[in-house]
Amino acid sequence: HEGIKENIVHPKIVLQKVPDQILTQHQIAVEKSPFYKPFKEDISVLPESLRSTYRNKGQTAIQKNIFTSYKKLYDFFLYTYLPNSRENISAASLPNGNRFYEFKVKSYTTTNKTPQEIHEIGLSEVLRIRTEMDKIIKKVGFAGSFNDFISYLRSNPDFYYNKPDDLLDAYRTICKKADPELVKLFGKLPRLSYGVKPIPDFQAPASPTAYYYSGSQKARRPGYFWANTYMLKTRPKYEMEALSLHEAVPGHHLQISISQELENVPEFRKHGGFTAFSEGWGLYAEKLGEEMGFYKDPYSKFGQLTYEMWRACRLVVDTGMHAFGWSRERAIKYMSDNTAKTQNDIVVEIDRYIAWPGQALAYKIGELRILELRSLAEITMGDKFDVRGFHDVVLGSGAVPLDVLERHVKEYIATNISD
Repeated sequence: HEGIKENIVHPKIVLQKVPDQILTQHQIAVEKSPFYKPFKEDISVLPESLRSTYRNKGQTAIQKNIFTSYKKLYDFFLYTYLPNSRENISAASLPNGNRFYEFKVKSYTTTNKTPQEIHEIGLSEVLRIRTEMDKIIKKVGFAGSFNDFISYLRSNPDFYYNKPDDLLDAYRTICKKADPELVKLFGKLPRLSYGVKPIPDFQAPASPTAYYYSGSQKARRPGYFWANTYMLKTRPKYEMEALSLHEAVPGHHLQISISQELENVPEFRKHGGFTAFSEGWGLYAEKLGEEMGFYKDPYSKFGQLTYEMWRACRLVVDTGMHAFGWSRERAIKYMSDNTAKTQNDIVVEIDRYIAWPGQALAYKIGELRILELRSLAEITMGDKFDVRGFHDVVLGSGAVPLDVLERHVKEYIATNISD
């Protein structure tokens, strides 16, 4: 109610699906509710005489407390919040909106870059990556336009698996190939192992292509790279190398596990997160594939570039919509013209940027800073540069703001030059 009074509300366009999402949480049989799951699982530890009582109490609690609360939320959302949400998608349309967006940009990127500077970096990166993509289209002997090539990639069944198990096996093969390469690039490796699992069926339709879920050394639980096997015709083979490197090793699993195993730092430092660092590292890890013997197949290299292009376009469309008055349609068209993503994926992505101003800028800005620092170390240190030492410094303090990372790398350079 306070937000409505002060006109600090979300844009209407990104709220359209929310009522149905709330509805599916309470207009179902109690037994089908995720809240009832613990009551369905093995309760053999309880005496038989108590089991039905335990389940009945669970059903009553869910029906009376949880479902009733969801119904109240549904009514408030549909009849009060949604009619008062704003038509304008831009963060600048909020009270003090320009200052709010500038703050979000600084907090997500952990830099002092302005929306204008980031917009220009994005345009320049899009141009550079597009040139590389065009070279690959030429290299594979394709005669049509960029959009024709994208259509060819989407429609050719050779680029897709028919069985979920085949997709999972291919991910596991990529990971097995990556593992032995790590010793060439890192002095310190995590003790924690990881595995590849399919995203559960009930979650898959609303889940991304893949994500990483961290493990725990204390609980002896490995980390998991969760892969989406739903709608295999939207999971191209040529994106799998880049995706595996990003989510597993040398990406999120490596970075997060090393952070968790740090010694002599407070607990919050082991588990803290700065998106610019962790997602910047994930994107940098995709690039490391070149040094690890990946992307030999031009289509796979094109897949890596499509991922990089997607993150570069974010710099343009996020700042475009929130600082420079771009419409949702213009942002969708820009992504369609420059990326290989499907129309449905693009719409979902754009709506995410509308709802979460500034967050999507962190990935590319973080990656660019790591690349700049590596270049600085290589040039300054010359023959003394050791990529393993550099990576150990980057990951050695956990996820940190980019200016702190820069300080650490510069100290590492200065120490090694004077030795």
